[in-house]
Amino acid sequence: MAERERLLAALKRILKERGWRYADLAAALGLSEPTIKRMLSNGRIGLDRLEQICEALDIDFFELARSARGNRDARRHLSLAQETALAAEPRLMTVFHLLCQGWQTAAIGADYGLRKPELVKLLARLDALRLIELLPGDRTRLRVARDFSWRDDGPVRARYFQLASREFLNHGFDGGDAFFALEIRELSEASAATLRRKLDKLVAEFKEAADLDIGLPPERRRSVGMLAASRPWVFSLVESLREAEPAADKPRRR
Repeated sequence: MAERERLLAALKRILKERGWRYADLAAALGLSEPTIKRMLSNGRIGLDRLEQICEALDIDFFELARSARGNRDARRHLSLAQETALAAEPRLMTVFHLLCQGWQTAAIGADYGLRKPELVKLLARLDALRLIELLPGDRTRLRVARDFSWRDDGPVRARYFQLASREFLNHGFDGGDAFFALEIRELSEASAATLRRKLDKLVAEFKEAADLDIGLPPERRRSVGMLAASRPWVFSLVESLREAEPAADKPRRR
């Protein structure tokens, strides 16, 4: 991640920690909310504007830089016990996923046909796992960061990721809102490392777009899947060339 992107990520984190909305920052700077959203999504912020933002938040630039450096390589995970519980109970996993996407409990019950006793039971289970805080009126507050990552060798990946990947790829990708591309090329280690950084950036931008839209009501959003993958790989069709023995060289069977 480039230094500018780290600063932006740290700035968004500070805004979230202080409970500032984009509208609050826009009002403090005398700008429109769409302008703030564009600045924080495309990263086109000059030094003067960045200093104004820091002043509005009552921090100095060096504090922002330290925050960016301190979280450079941090990956937030749920505890192993939390992941294990979610992996064991698909309905619990689904409700937690929807809450992380900004759904309200009433909307989950209505849209997915969950009766209130069952929904409350699932919410209480998530509360006991310290994944959410169950508030009066069945409202909830997340107790974990929205940008957490599943453990690479954890129980959620072990149970769901292979299934989800197969289901995701079992599609024609022929709609106007679908995109699929498979390219096989030979790259140097340096080019492969550059590609990995760009994929990391794309995933980060995907998550940031979701964060920007999380305040919209569910009917104005739709679930979108993005699978980003790259690994050393030789297609079996190509590898079969090594196994094909020319007919003239084959020993005669007696």
